Amino acid sequence: MLCCLLAPGCGARERPPASVTATPQPPSIRLGADEQAFEVVNLDAGQLSQFGKPGWPAERWPDVLAVRVGPEAPPMAGAWDVADGVLRFRPRFPLRPGMRYTVAYTAPGANAAPLVAEFALPKLETPPTIVEQVFPTSDLLPENHLKFYIHFSGPMSRGEAYEHLQILDGNGKPIESAFLELGEELWAPDGQRFTLFFDPGRIKHGLKPREDLGPVLEKGKRYTLVVGPGWHDAHGNTLKAGFRKTFQVGEPIEKLVDPKTWQLELPTVGGSDPLTLVLPMPHDHALLHRLVWVADEHGRKVAGKTTVTDQEKRWQFTPDKPWPAGKFTLVADTKLEDLAGNNLERQFEVDVFRPVEKEIKKDTIELPFVLQP
Repeated sequence: MLCCLLAPGCGARERPPASVTATPQPPSIRLGADEQAFEVVNLDAGQLSQFGKPGWPAERWPDVLAVRVGPEAPPMAGAWDVADGVLRFRPRFPLRPGMRYTVAYTAPGANAAPLVAEFALPKLETPPTIVEQVFPTSDLLPENHLKFYIHFSGPMSRGEAYEHLQILDGNGKPIESAFLELGEELWAPDGQRFTLFFDPGRIKHGLKPREDLGPVLEKGKRYTLVVGPGWHDAHGNTLKAGFRKTFQVGEPIEKLVDPKTWQLELPTVGGSDPLTLVLPMPHDHALLHRLVWVADEHGRKVAGKTTVTDQEKRWQFTPDKPWPAGKFTLVADTKLEDLAGNNLERQFEVDVFRPVEKEIKKDTIELPFVLQP
């Protein structure tokens, strides 16, 4: 009986199992386990051995494995590697939910058509992100103004900032090449604050961009910073609305930050009123939060909360515990800047035709004060 011949232990001599040859799987493209990289799998050893060997030019990687966000878009920047039999590409910036990515793998030296796949991370339903504030808040900025801070209500995408930012002149015409466009965009760790620099080459005297194009800002004129509504947040949604900041341009600031012009307003012992530092002009909002603090008589930093108001001319520190009587020090790092990038150590302007002011050779400056009962 057939079952006797095939079933083990039925008395018939068993036949040796037939050898089975596995069918090789064709190469395929997949999304990595962390959903932040693209991988080509099922490559044979001969194909893998071509990558990363001595003499392999890094500029060839996009010809082999390229990721685009549109058919006409250039390949995305990132890093390629081969590990555990997998060819992998990790984009420089995180993948954005809702965006479609086209991935193409072309075997080196092969005449076959490239292997192409498309991916899209699901778009999350989240409240619309808005521009909460732009610093400085003053509507009068110096001619040599250096940077803006743009604060958002939620984390934003990376890699597209400069597509959605413009400076318009008084006639509503965009000013070309106004910003310093960095490959590594300047984001706070939470992705909710973007730092936008004007091109220093159009601020500093004697540099070619300024000679060829002129300064971006000119005294006596009005300008508008525009944040476009098409900017995507980290969830792939566009901003709820765009944002505009219109401002007048005044005299350039060409001196070191001078702590002799600062004024302290002292709190009362036993209370939790803030210590207030009054500045003669607006200073850098982010640096005021990070580079000014209060120390006790032993040099220990006092715990508390910092706020900056009055167009960045009023710094206030509220302690976690009521103020005791004693000696204290307001400490400021000498890298604290005004709106033109001048700090307590040096001027931002590099002009060989002007004398350089004497520089401070300290890491911090200290303003001692005493609270008496």
